[in-house]
Amino acid sequence: MPARVIVLAGPSGAGKSRLAERLERAYGWPTLRLDDFYRDGDEPELPRIASTHEDSANTVDWDDPRSWHHEDAVAALLELCRTGVADIPVYSIAESRRTGSQHLDLRGATRFCAEGIFAAEVVEECRDAGVLAAAYCITQHPLVTFWRRLTRDLREHRKPPLVLLRRGIALARAQRQVVRRATAVGCRVATGDQAFAELRDTEGEHALAR
Repeated sequence: MPARVIVLAGPSGAGKSRLAERLERAYGWPTLRLDDFYRDGDEPELPRIASTHEDSANTVDWDDPRSWHHEDAVAALLELCRTGVADIPVYSIAESRRTGSQHLDLRGATRFCAEGIFAAEVVEECRDAGVLAAAYCITQHPLVTFWRRLTRDLREHRKPPLVLLRRGIALARAQRQVVRRATAVGCRVATGDQAFAELRDTEGEHALAR
């Protein structure tokens, strides 16, 4: 049976990965991590940050969708929906490059999650292809999102601390814009708990129908 996708968009640090993990534990829905489709840091013509700070000059803008392989991500997502399997990259954010690949197998699941900071960019194509089960923009209060993102990024040594702090401040200011973009393509705004409860109820309805 072909699978359908639950897209989890929203600001970095809002709880998309946490929600995807909860859904996988509860219902066995695997997760396609769209951030693994980032471009390597040495690729030409990556978008750059315009900054007056010397240590930020010529820094790649990793929050710009042009830093991401959109077509590859959509192709992998649709392949999962059609066949239940796909080969996807493994990406190191700390190293800004792909470090390998992995074989993602839905193992018969008819739902899976696709989450990442550019997830809103795939919603319309999924809807047009008839494979969209649901689309959410996961949000928290900007201060909560800022703190969660900063502590995660520092813990994982994603970038130098000063870069992470400046990026966090910039993303907090841009959070409303991220939410507007997601709602414009049809994402429902919700916290992780709200989305989990709605999807739990939906899964219950599907179980009764079967």
